[in-house]
Amino acid sequence: MLSADRMDRDGAPMARIGSVTSIDGSKVHLALAGQHGRPDVRVTVGNFVRIHAGNALLIGIITTLSSGSDHGRQPGAYASLDLLGEIVIEEGAQRFRRGVTAYPAIGDSVDLLPPAELRVVYQATASDTASVGALYQDPDIPACIKVEDLLTKHFAVLGTTGVGKSSGVAVILDQVMRARPSVRIFLLDVHNEYAACFGDRASVINPRNLKLPFWLFNLEEIADVIYGGRSPIDEEIEILAEVIPLAKSKYAQYKEASDRQIVKRSIGKGAGYTIDTPVPYMLQDLIALIDERMGRLENRVSRMHYHRLMTRIEALRNDPRYAFMFENANVGGDMMGEILAHLFRLDPDGRPMTIMQLAGLPMEVVDAVVCVLCRLAFEFGIWSEGAIPLLFVCEEAHRYASADRSVGFTPTRRALSRIAREGRKHGIYLGLVTQRPAELDPTIMSQCSTLFAMRMTNDRDQAFLAAAVSDAVNLLTFVPSLGTGEVIAFGEGVPMPARMTFYPLPPERQPRNDMSGRTPEDGASIAGAAFVGAVVERWRGATMSKVSGLEADQSALSRLGREAGGDGGHGAALDQVHRRLLRRPVDGSDAAAEAGLRSAKTLWQQG
Repeated sequence: MLSADRMDRDGAPMARIGSVTSIDGSKVHLALAGQHGRPDVRVTVGNFVRIHAGNALLIGIITTLSSGSDHGRQPGAYASLDLLGEIVIEEGAQRFRRGVTAYPAIGDSVDLLPPAELRVVYQATASDTASVGALYQDPDIPACIKVEDLLTKHFAVLGTTGVGKSSGVAVILDQVMRARPSVRIFLLDVHNEYAACFGDRASVINPRNLKLPFWLFNLEEIADVIYGGRSPIDEEIEILAEVIPLAKSKYAQYKEASDRQIVKRSIGKGAGYTIDTPVPYMLQDLIALIDERMGRLENRVSRMHYHRLMTRIEALRNDPRYAFMFENANVGGDMMGEILAHLFRLDPDGRPMTIMQLAGLPMEVVDAVVCVLCRLAFEFGIWSEGAIPLLFVCEEAHRYASADRSVGFTPTRRALSRIAREGRKHGIYLGLVTQRPAELDPTIMSQCSTLFAMRMTNDRDQAFLAAAVSDAVNLLTFVPSLGTGEVIAFGEGVPMPARMTFYPLPPERQPRNDMSGRTPEDGASIAGAAFVGAVVERWRGATMSKVSGLEADQSALSRLGREAGGDGGHGAALDQVHRRLLRRPVDGSDAAAEAGLRSAKTLWQQG
């Protein structure tokens, strides 16, 4: 039996704040004790209270305050509270238990909850708990997360820009790595701001060192890259669907001939590869197969589809922004295992975290890249049978899984949804971070059993949050007024719905935009015309084609040769290109290419 005397942990008597006047389900109304209509003890919304109900000690939170004159009652102050659970004695110790087995009666006394019992309420009994902040009601009491439930049942961090959302994410992930060293974390860093948060425990991948070869993309993803997010042309997609499996078969035969030193066999459709089989193929083989089929056609309209598809692929291959996909595109080598190990930190003795910086990738390809990464993570979990648990954290999740089905790249939404619905079965867990939860696909959001809600002032976002919460509706009224770093956490990953403040990060570990090591003090040295000029050159150079003028002439010569077909006009254009080539000074690097052009022209004229 719990003691019913109102004493705090130091043995001092607790002030009685009031008594129960009415009960309506889990809602309890009480009259506050005091003189001249003013309570003797300062009471406000959000205070935790205890009610001595016979042998039970009920715990509640105050949700409303009013005076008697507001509702025509007797003069005085009144409050309403929601019952959260009760403290019971189990194995000789106090334990908090959700739900109420004994309700209060009229006249039962109500006290403010002392710190010792507040600790009991928020004490996590699971072994793999971690502290991420301090309770709002008592900063000396740590706010804990239950790591196992947080991961296996997914979580989301919600809040508008500037409320400390990124810092909160960094604190959570830091504690997850400390509590579960075996878990690998993959963080999609949209704004390049997490690089300094985790020190040498994280590997940073950016567009400069990313290796994600084009052959890892499935048909939908490579089509999104080729057409820059626009709707693909059906006829050209049909061509790709036909030739990509053949290019894979051709590569497999190259490898077989190299490994066994046998003569290459004829190419056919019997290798068993599909359009989405993740095996290498070479871009030059793909273009050659398209070119070969174009040569068999006589219909000019049909030929144009092949020609335009080749032009699109060559333009991407020559764009330096896509080097992470097409660099060494014609060099053989199956590096899929190494790529997966590098992306997802699969080395058991390696760094447990990957920060994938997306800023700097071409906007047209970001959706497809995110889709590939989501799909690879999920399928690795399937085929490894969940041997290596992986937490996939998606910043700005509403960009990639919009509630509006007409916005964004459908395969990306589908890949994230698959992780949300089925990932936990295969050891792939999901963490979502968004500033606009109302714009996030509700199906994906509904799979997140733990929510960290920071300040949100948008009515749609607040309504969305209220619809997603079942056990902490009373706390949601505080969401618009939360301070920076404050959060309301509820769900499976926390012992109790709580208002808390994330622990502050040291200055050197705070999220900030990655400026490649540049510090604010460098501002004076980078100002001026010389610096601006250098920026302009880098800007232009980043979007210049890697094809030299000579290679461009070679491409034009080859194209004109194919299209000429004995036409005198094309023949004259071909001669003009060749004469322009010969007038240009030739250095050592161009000599071989010029010799090739001379041979190409000779063969074309003879043929």
